[in-house]
Amino acid sequence: MELVVHKIDGSTTTRKVALDDAIFGIEPNDHAIYLDVKQHLANKRQGTHSSKERSQMSGSTRKLKRQKGTGGARSGDINSPLFVGGARAFGPQPRVYNFKLNKKVKQLARKSALTYKAKQNEIMILEDFSFEEIKTSRYKELLANLKVADQKTLMVLPESDQKVYMSSRNIQKARVLTAASINTYDILNAGNILIVESSVQKINEMFQK
Repeated sequence: MELVVHKIDGSTTTRKVALDDAIFGIEPNDHAIYLDVKQHLANKRQGTHSSKERSQMSGSTRKLKRQKGTGGARSGDINSPLFVGGARAFGPQPRVYNFKLNKKVKQLARKSALTYKAKQNEIMILEDFSFEEIKTSRYKELLANLKVADQKTLMVLPESDQKVYMSSRNIQKARVLTAASINTYDILNAGNILIVESSVQKINEMFQK
């Protein structure tokens, strides 16, 4: 697949970039995508939720009423989960949600996600650019020129660029990553992927390792 290279002012150049079919044209594997996205979201969970169990509650252990002859069930102390203000039965406890996923599965998932975006014509190639200063309005202008200002976008840079990253940080639907750090979740979450021309070679090298 070949895509025309765009300038940041919205115009097109005469150059084209070929996307490797081994990355952008495979048979997508939906289960690999599911596993990779599941791991990504699980790793972001803090797992600090905690509720008190019966043994952790402070309160009298005296029986609330006599145990027999009332016509009702026996009742224990005030900490029982049956009563208002009591402990919670089988409540959430701190835990780690992280789980292992093989590198080949993660690689397959990213390729599958990129393939879906390529098939849906949601990938745009931009010529290499840089900002002279950190300016949010400059990044907004770039998105407006490319007619994607109202959509979720993922900008893929060849290397870390602090000025571009900081310019995009306050824009709710904009995300900027380097080619080495792209992941399945952010690829699928974006409406359009803006790949800087030099990033294409970086992506190819990353998947050839």
